[in-house]
Amino acid sequence: MLTHHVLKLLRCPMGSINSRRAGLIESWYETRKDWKLPMISDALRSLGQVFEPAFRAILIKSLAFTLAVLMAVWIGLQALVAGFVELPYPWLDTVVTILTGIGAIFALGFLVAPVTALFAGFFQDDVAEIVERTNYPADLPGKAMPLGTSLLSTLRFTGVVILGNLFALVLLLVPGINLIAFFVVNAYLLGREFFEFAASRFMPLTEARRLRQANSGKVFMAGLLIAAVLAVPLLNLVTPVFATIFMVHLFKRLSLTRRV
Repeated sequence: MLTHHVLKLLRCPMGSINSRRAGLIESWYETRKDWKLPMISDALRSLGQVFEPAFRAILIKSLAFTLAVLMAVWIGLQALVAGFVELPYPWLDTVVTILTGIGAIFALGFLVAPVTALFAGFFQDDVAEIVERTNYPADLPGKAMPLGTSLLSTLRFTGVVILGNLFALVLLLVPGINLIAFFVVNAYLLGREFFEFAASRFMPLTEARRLRQANSGKVFMAGLLIAAVLAVPLLNLVTPVFATIFMVHLFKRLSLTRRV
């Protein structure tokens, strides 16, 4: 289709090329803005909602949970080095402590995504319920997954995220694709998990997966936006709440499209 328009531009008089080109660009934009711009709008809206009073208690729980896990890892690494490494010189001990601290920072950065996934099993339903009640009061409310199913799903997905990020961590050693690997892996995994969660409150998990597969491009793009938040230090601590709110909005938008 794009080639056809380009050939038409090449055959048209020079005086009308600019107007034809503008028309082509406008036509291309119109075919895509129906989901790109609303998605960005929903992302900004969701990021703003994270700090609203309705989500404040959950946000505090999320931050406390995430920081507690990361702090426990930090203390564990420091204790491991102090307990098993004995050095003959004080200056060498200082060097090892500094290097361990730098390594711990990288380890904590790696763990943000798995901790984000682990959060899902504890607070997601509360976040989704507030979004549904506040922004979609006319719709039927969703139903929380059974505790056992939710816990197993959360543990399974956390394991997948850890493996995926280990793979991305290895690729960090390859110049040119390190950042791309981080965004692609987390966009797919986080987009899949948070969207299927939002959808499974209204339909069986098998149907939620089919809906995700039918809208894989949109879910992946939404996952990229989540990964972008995940990549920003400090801001990434609100990723679980943001991603849950965002995917509820995306699911509702896709559901409206299906009904129409």
